[in-house]
Amino acid sequence: MEIENGLERKFARFGDGLKISADSVIEGYASLFGLPDQGGDIVQKGAYAETIRTLAEAHQRVKMLWQHDPAQPIGVWDEVREDARGLWVKGRILDITQRGREAAALVAAGAIDGLSIGYRTKRAAKDDKGQRLLTELELWEVSLVTFPMLPSARVSAKGDGPGFEQDLRELAVALDRARLELARR
Repeated sequence: MEIENGLERKFARFGDGLKISADSVIEGYASLFGLPDQGGDIVQKGAYAETIRTLAEAHQRVKMLWQHDPAQPIGVWDEVREDARGLWVKGRILDITQRGREAAALVAAGAIDGLSIGYRTKRAAKDDKGQRLLTELELWEVSLVTFPMLPSARVSAKGDGPGFEQDLRELAVALDRARLELARR
C-alpha cells in the first residue's frame, strides 16, 4: 500500500480473467477479496458497495488512469462491480490519445499486467495477525500499472518462459518492500 495526499493505493494482477479486445475493451479484477497483499491489507467483501452506489447515483465514474497519474487518464471504466471474488472492472482504453495507444499495446503484449486502485479507507480493523481488514473503501480510480501488489491474482507473461515470470515477481516484491521501508522513515 502506498499513501499520497491521503489517497491509498492497492495493487492487483489482472488475473486469469484479463481480456483486452481489438477495440481496446479491457476487463478483469482490480481487487480480490480475502487475500492479503504485500502490505498486509485484506479487502473484505462489500468494501466497495457504498462507493459504487454513491457514484452511480451521482452519474459519476471511477477514473481510469495510467500509473496513478491524474494528468494521464487513458480511458473510461464503463462497469465497476463487486462479485463473490472481488472488484471487477470493464472499460475502454481510448486509443485516440497517444498514451491510450501505448497502454493498449503494452497490455496486449503482456508488458503491463496489473491494476491498482486508488482509494481512501473509510472503515478498517486489525485481525489477530495484525493485518488490516478493509471493510469500507471510497474508490477514486483504477490504474493500469507495471508492478501490482497482490501477486496471487496474475496473468502469465507471454512467450518469455517460466524463469522470466518468476524474476518479475521477485523484482516486484523487492520494489514493494523498498517502497514500504522508505515510507516508514
